[in-house]
Amino acid sequence: MPDFQRNPIESSRRVGNSHSSSRLPILDLANEKHYSILEIAELWALSQRTVRRIFENEPGVIAWAHAETMRKRGYRTLRVPETVLQRVHRKLRQLP
Repeated sequence: MPDFQRNPIESSRRVGNSHSSSRLPILDLANEKHYSILEIAELWALSQRTVRRIFENEPGVIAWAHAETMRKRGYRTLRVPETVLQRVHRKLRQLP
């Protein structure tokens, strides 16, 4: 059985027809690195709770949720694509 290794892909990689009517590039978010809340918390030296609050309503973040039942609490897992991470970092850097 062959051993497949995944090569890093540039986060600004374009997909689709370059002659589309939209002027914005279409990004292939599926092939870029996705960060967990824990990874971002370690990178930015913040608590996981703070990182979760920063990214929970950010467009482009992938969320998986399990609904809460009477006997089990709900869970929500977030994955942040690299381009979203960079966009939020730029936005936070510009605060006074």
